[in-house]
Amino acid sequence: MAVWHGRKGKKHTGGLIIISRKKRKFELGRMPIAVRLGSEKKKKIRTKGGGMKVRATSVEFANVLDPSTNKVQKSKILDVLQNPANPHLVRSKIVTKGTIIKTEIGNARVTSRPTQHGIVNAVIVEEKK
Repeated sequence: MAVWHGRKGKKHTGGLIIISRKKRKFELGRMPIAVRLGSEKKKKIRTKGGGMKVRATSVEFANVLDPSTNKVQKSKILDVLQNPANPHLVRSKIVTKGTIIKTEIGNARVTSRPTQHGIVNAVIVEEKK
């Protein structure tokens, strides 16, 4: 089933809009992908204009930045600890932007969008004392 990103026939106030044309191909979207923990799997998608977009379907490693030393290190993701977008995504081990993950280096917050960028970038979260 296609996702349509055109005008829906209602204003944000609730009033009706009379749509004067049909749906167009460039108004189509795609279904969201849930990026899970596991072996690395990526999918290439052709975008409008002929460009390519890499979407991760499962991830195993993250590029983790340590703000104290300002160094980036590739680290294995061990677990998903917290997800502010939806707490139920923690049980399913789904990684989105803003997720707190447990890595070999320490706890880190995901700063990239794995479904849009194809990789996981994260910054170490320092515990408050």
